[in-house]
Order: sequence, then structure tokens, then C-alpha cells
Amino acid sequence: MKSIIVHPPKQPIRTEIRLAASKSECNRALIINALTGFQCALSNISEARDSQTMQRLLQSDDYTADVIDAGTTMRFLTAYFAVTNQKKRMTGTPRMCERPIGILVDALRILGADIEYEQNEGYPPLKLNGFTYSGTNELVMRGDVSSQYISALLLIAPELPDGLTIRLEGEVGSRPYIEMTLNQMAHFGIEYQADWQTNTLTIPPYKYQPQSYSIESDWSGASYWYSIVALATDAEVELLGLKKNSLQGDSAIAEIMRNLGVESVFTEGGVLLTKIPGAASIGWDFTNCPDLAQTIAVCCGLKDIKLSLTGIESLKIKETDRVLALQNELVKLGAELKEIEKDHLYEVSIIKNASLSELPSIHTYDDHRMAMAFAPAGMISPVRIEEPGVVVKSYPGFWKDLARITTLEEE
Repeated sequence: MKSIIVHPPKQPIRTEIRLAASKSECNRALIINALTGFQCALSNISEARDSQTMQRLLQSDDYTADVIDAGTTMRFLTAYFAVTNQKKRMTGTPRMCERPIGILVDALRILGADIEYEQNEGYPPLKLNGFTYSGTNELVMRGDVSSQYISALLLIAPELPDGLTIRLEGEVGSRPYIEMTLNQMAHFGIEYQADWQTNTLTIPPYKYQPQSYSIESDWSGASYWYSIVALATDAEVELLGLKKNSLQGDSAIAEIMRNLGVESVFTEGGVLLTKIPGAASIGWDFTNCPDLAQTIAVCCGLKDIKLSLTGIESLKIKETDRVLALQNELVKLGAELKEIEKDHLYEVSIIKNASLSELPSIHTYDDHRMAMAFAPAGMISPVRIEEPGVVVKSYPGFWKDLARITTLEEE
């Protein structure tokens, strides 16, 4: 289908939703499982295309590993294949081949990986030609780069003969994702040291111990339901499979959304969302949870809550330039995203006296989060979401779940 029209619900929303599993947790667990020789008992494996692609490529003997559009899969597998001395060609979609990987490749080369760029320096496709340990067990990296580079190196660090110490310079971005990686590694027997005063991470040489592991539901996926509750006239939703003390940085959505009119009450099965009064304005640093920025921007724009955003620089190199995409699409809903300070501070506010279409049509830029961040707008008035199939990347059942509470019209 080319598009879906989301219509406002005709009755109060009362439902339970069992969310998709976290692809962030799942992808880390899949790499660890592979490093044990596939001896772990993993449960609740994510159905997201990224995780399914990771699982398939880990078990494939093919020379070419096509990650499609999965950034985490590209970065984790590059480190895994390199350090396990596998000869592979790493590639993906045209957009994937525009996303930088040079910082990770440089680090792997220092450790002993033989890696070539097939086309453009610093970008996929890559040729992995084997690994000969260099004897180096320390790396110095910028802390404000993608946490996926750091996590990729941490995951393979126990396999190195002398382990690995990573010293992060400057501000550390997306720290919760690094901590997620370390905590999952600890579950499988790795005794790491993390000194956040000096931003030094030390992993000793050790073999992962096969363990059972249940993957938590996805807090990123939960964010869209928080937005639905915030925007709907009358709503109460229980999201199943979420934990109060989650490893996922996007669990920050519970705190953020309290300002937007949603209360979170943890239950035996997950978290119950109910409506409460919201604030007139909110400021938030998304450095540690950038995947929430689109959802919050759309919700604030529609609720006329002035939003100040920082820490969204990394959005420019995601599946699309998400900052530009938000700027293009928010105006269709009568809101705007303005850059106040270059690459630092942005604001979302309504456009006074905006002339709006009766049926705004949201372009999704081949980006799953654009589709799901804008879909809750349909709680207020009809909205068309173009290319809705992009949600398979992280939440394949999103439209099926949404159809439980309101009318969807396929085009």
C-alpha cells in the first residue's frame, strides 16, 4: 500500500498493547550469542527487520553481507566479522552507504583488522580481509560520536588477547546505550570497569558464558503510544513487557511525557498510561535519547507546548536527515522546527494563522520513525502517512496495533 489515512477514534481508547521487542537489546544479545558459538537461549527475539537481518547474516556463509538500511547491524557486524577473522564484504542501501563508519574502521585497523573502502573513504561498502592482532589494547575515541561505534568495540573486546581499554574524550553522547551494552555483557560473565569520571572503559580478556536471556519490549516503540495518549481526547493504555528499571535510554519517555500530559504507573505486566494536565513549555536535551526527538516534536507541535531541543545533531545522519525531515513535515500540521543556535538549540512552536490542508500528507523519507512519530496526529484530525511499510524496520505490527483503537484507511 502506498499510504494509510489515520482517522480520529470514535470512542474512548481502552486497550493493552504487547510491544515489539527492543531491537537495541536484541542486536547486542545476538552478537554475544554468536561469540559463544550460538549456545545461549534467547527469548523474545525482535521481529524488527534490523534484528532479523542481523540474525540471518550471523548464520550466513555468504561473502557479501547486505545489512539493507540497518545502521546498528552494519556497525556491530563489521566489528564482529573483523575480529573473528572472517572475510566479508559489507554493504547496504544507497542511504546506508552515505552513513559514516570511518571512526569504527580506524579503531579496528589499530587493533589489527585489514579493512578496505570499496568506494568512498570513510563509508561503506567495505572489504574485510582478515585480522592479525596488533598487540594494541588501548583506544582513544571521541565521546560524542555514535554510541554504536563504541558498543561495537565493547562487544568484541573480550575476544582480544589482552582485552581492551577505551578512553572517551569530550562529552559522551548516548551514554545509556553504552551502559546497556556493558550491562548485557555482564549478564554473560564479563567483569568490566567503567570510570565515568575519566570516561574510561576497561574490558578484560574473557570468554562470554552461555546464558538464557529475555529481551525487554521496546521503549522506542512505547513512545508512539505515549504520544497517542497525550493527543487523544480520552485514553488509557497499558503497554506490556516494559520494566521500570530498564537498560534502554528511551525509557526517558516516561519522564518527558509527564510534561506533555501522560502519567506512567508501572504494573506487574508493564506500564499503564493515563492522561494528566500538561505543561505550557518544555526544554529537553536529547543527547541520550535522540530517537525520541521526532515523537516529542510532533506531539508538542500539536498540543501547542513550546519545545526547546538540544542534543539532536546525530539525527542528521540517521535513516534520513531527521532534522530537515521534521522541518519539512511539521509545517503541514501547523507547527515549525526552528534552528536557534547552529547545530545546538532548536525550538518547536505553532505557526499562527497557518493555512492547513484538510488532509495533510506526511512524507516518511524511508524512515520508520517519521511514519510512527506522525501517525498519532490522527488522534486529532485525519492524517495521511505515505509509504507506511517503513515501520518493518523496528515495529512491524505497528499498524495492526493502531487499528485496534481507531480506523485506518489503506490507499
